[in-house]
Amino acid sequence: MISIKGLFKQFGQLEVLKGIDIKVEKGKVVVVIGPSGSGKTTMLRCLNVLETPSKGILSIGGQTLDFSQNVSKKNIAAFRRLTGMVFQNYNLFPHMTALENVMEGPVIVKGENKQKARQRAQGLLEKVGLGDKVNYYPSQLSGGQQQRVGIARALAMEPEVMLFDEPTSALDPELVGEVLKVMKDLAKEGMTMIVVTHEMRFAREAADEVIFMDGGVVVERNKPDEMFTTPKEERTKKFLNMIM
Repeated sequence: MISIKGLFKQFGQLEVLKGIDIKVEKGKVVVVIGPSGSGKTTMLRCLNVLETPSKGILSIGGQTLDFSQNVSKKNIAAFRRLTGMVFQNYNLFPHMTALENVMEGPVIVKGENKQKARQRAQGLLEKVGLGDKVNYYPSQLSGGQQQRVGIARALAMEPEVMLFDEPTSALDPELVGEVLKVMKDLAKEGMTMIVVTHEMRFAREAADEVIFMDGGVVVERNKPDEMFTTPKEERTKKFLNMIM
């Protein structure tokens, strides 16, 4: 379903990703953990092509981008539509209601009929527990509610894959649970997901596999139980001992 082969990314002289190889099967949830600066977010942004890889081959479903050669903007746009991205900061349009924020992508990007887009947006907001907030503006919503609107907005594009970049890191602790619940529900429904997070409980409960990154490489990958109880690599052990 998702394949990342030989992914490298440099910013000037700084090499942030140093040859990432990851495969994720359809319907699986992979959680990526690691210290700040390990390359987790850059990897996600490369998979969404918000950052252009220096080298590497990305595949989702039947579409592939090979960055050893020139890749057209048209192919990048088509590839990006396969993914839904949820960011640390909610990035909602402040002048639009929750409903309008969720409708925007399908109408503007996909040219969808407004009535059809509105019906789906209403259904998605109900799905994330915000059916009674459709006409609220972002400033009238809590951080957790805004993030759930962000998830509904990503789902509105009907992506093959959902990418989450530390979706709870900007939230007050008491609001984290409501966002994680929506993510767990998506996992149970079989949505293919890559989640960068510091929420180890979510990794234990929802992940099919956990990947530990450090220094721009994959240090270790394993099932959650094995990763958190008997990690193989010393660097993994040291990291987990610091945060758990």
